[in-house]
Amino acid sequence: MSDHSLTEYLNTAQEVARKAGEMVKEAFYKEKDLMTKESYADIVTETDQAVEKLIISLLHEKYPTHQFIGEESTAEGKKVEWTDAPTWIIDPIDGTANFVHSIPQTCVCIGLSINKQMVVGVVHLPITGQTYFASKGGGAYCNSQRITVSKVKDLKKSVVITEAGNSRDPKILSTKMNNVHRVVEASHGVRMFGSAAVNMCTVAEGKGEVYFEYGIHIWDFAAAGIIFTEAGGVLIDPSGGDVDFLSRRVLAACNRDIADQLSPVLTHIEFDQD
Repeated sequence: MSDHSLTEYLNTAQEVARKAGEMVKEAFYKEKDLMTKESYADIVTETDQAVEKLIISLLHEKYPTHQFIGEESTAEGKKVEWTDAPTWIIDPIDGTANFVHSIPQTCVCIGLSINKQMVVGVVHLPITGQTYFASKGGGAYCNSQRITVSKVKDLKKSVVITEAGNSRDPKILSTKMNNVHRVVEASHGVRMFGSAAVNMCTVAEGKGEVYFEYGIHIWDFAAAGIIFTEAGGVLIDPSGGDVDFLSRRVLAACNRDIADQLSPVLTHIEFDQD
């Protein structure tokens, strides 16, 4: 795979993300029609579905042999099949609850994997005008500025980002809240911005030191994942092992020191794989 082809893929992903973002922005200030998925907190709108169809249509037209993993097509019953083939991994609106409540931290996520390795990622926030992007070996950027992670190496001097998630299972919620309690005791504090991709990109540009979450999906953090590692971050499983994009959990730290300090603080939650 040549550098030229990666550049082409990245440029295409950015162009498609901007077009999708126009649709998101147009709907952002209007009343939304809500539907629910796994719980009353796991919501989807007609815009989510329309944006995903637009993204897949535009990418399929240019790359007819490529595969797709999309949040809304998966919600409609399509099984996640992640192969070695070039695969576009899409979250049309990450931060749907933010979108519904007119909170601007909502984004379009488009990532490309080849041989199950992320090689391109774009996270576009149409309301704030930020576009994070990266290609393998090319560094990470927000708009025209190169971004890098924080140099802090002490968890006690760190801000930790996480989410409560969509599950309303009492046991899962209790474990998550206990984790938050322990993290607050061990750090400068906890932040939640309502979008896995926004959370990860925030740490990627050095605003906060670490992000972790249980219960997310591959489309939530595949695109942001390569942005994060290209910014110099460490992407692992919360237990300390290698990251598995299908395991529904992640720990993204500015360096291994922070990762190794946070991991034993957490009670790890197991989810069925995507």
